[in-house]
Amino acid sequence: MASEKILHPEETPEGSSRRTQIADPAEATQRICVGIVTGPQGVRGPTQRICVGIVTGPQGVRGAVRIKSFTEVPEAVTAYGPVEDEIGCRNFELKACGTAKGVVIARIAGVDSRDQAEALRGLRLYLPRSALPHTEPEEYYHADLIGLDAVLRDGTPVGRVRAIYDFGAGDTLELARDSAPPVMVPFTREVVPIVAPAEGRLVIEPPLGLLDDSEL
Repeated sequence: MASEKILHPEETPEGSSRRTQIADPAEATQRICVGIVTGPQGVRGPTQRICVGIVTGPQGVRGAVRIKSFTEVPEAVTAYGPVEDEIGCRNFELKACGTAKGVVIARIAGVDSRDQAEALRGLRLYLPRSALPHTEPEEYYHADLIGLDAVLRDGTPVGRVRAIYDFGAGDTLELARDSAPPVMVPFTREVVPIVAPAEGRLVIEPPLGLLDDSEL
């Protein structure tokens, strides 16, 4: 969910930031972030596939491609084995060759010309969830959170998680609301005490002034 490595201090019991990251296979203490909506529209609960990147175009004339990586360590997009297209019909073996201007340069097995690479422009690259490390307690994939309904303790609907950001002080949820502007909610235990992806919801206890009750 970010383009650079994020180091987190130990959490304090209350008000601490929840995790929205997963372990990198190459280093147990390192995290990567996967931050894009991956499941079909309206699906609830943990998604079975994670989008880890998108081909943005060819690189050179020998079939290399440029990949916008959605992992914190960009080259990790190639670290988990073959990736799939959006509908799961085609598999692609990736080999990272380097990075340039915010993208990973990679070779795809069987793609040997610029024309072949150009034909893959816009291709979203997915991995089965089973290929990725399990999250630890209080860690979540962005894909598990985006689309969840946000409700108050008494069940009053607030909105739906539309995006997740990290502005440097911990993760923040953007909630889309039907009859009001989007609202940003700190993703902490204090403000979001209950996270239930399997139920398609999370519970928030907004600080005074965060929400305008007249707009709910």
